Amino acid sequence: MRIDNRAANDLRSVKITPNYTAYAEGSVLVEFGNTKVICTASVEPGVPQFLKGTGKGWVTAEYGMLPRSTHTRIKRDKAANSGRTQEIQRLIGRSLRAVTDMKILGERQVVVDCDVIQADGGTRTASITGGFVALGLAFKFLVDQKMLLSFPLTDYVAAVSCGIIQKEPRLDLSYDEDSTADVDMNFVMTGAGKFVEVQGTAENIPFSEEQMAQMITLARKGHDTLFNIQESILGDFFKRPRK
Repeated sequence: MRIDNRAANDLRSVKITPNYTAYAEGSVLVEFGNTKVICTASVEPGVPQFLKGTGKGWVTAEYGMLPRSTHTRIKRDKAANSGRTQEIQRLIGRSLRAVTDMKILGERQVVVDCDVIQADGGTRTASITGGFVALGLAFKFLVDQKMLLSFPLTDYVAAVSCGIIQKEPRLDLSYDEDSTADVDMNFVMTGAGKFVEVQGTAENIPFSEEQMAQMITLARKGHDTLFNIQESILGDFFKRPRK
């Protein structure tokens, strides 16, 4: 058993609370165990310069950790400018764009802000999973307001981490596991079972093809649960395409 008494193939307790803030077109609080992230989706008129006149929209993301979201205080300016922060927000943006029909969205931009209020591992995976629900709620707002004629999502998307600790593949690593893992991987997948992105690193010991296959199996199991949680919020107006 693990530190929190989970089996190797168990997610932490995952909860997504919709409409968490009052003003954003879409918002959620997403919780993966003790990791908590507020995700808000804001609709803005216009698009970046390279898309003007194309009739296509854009989805982008920003990510940040509050100063005391970790065991020691993070300086705001350092967090905003770090390479890690830029890498994560680009990953979130790519993941959300992978399931968005930009032509249906039209020449408007949606900015998904992911603010970590408490970190215990898996902040990027929680941000993608919750950010997708916030984005879906923002699209519902646009459809309800008759600003869009149809729903611009093509599929669901979520993310989960896997790793190898003491030769054992495990799903959804907390910080204590992540910080000591021999292998650390993040899987971003669609509801149809396709990969958007796989990030993997052997921190100490190289991993085999068999271990890679074991982590993919764990990731698929975790994603099935995450998609069900997302669909419990979005399913009334956008069903997950089945494989």
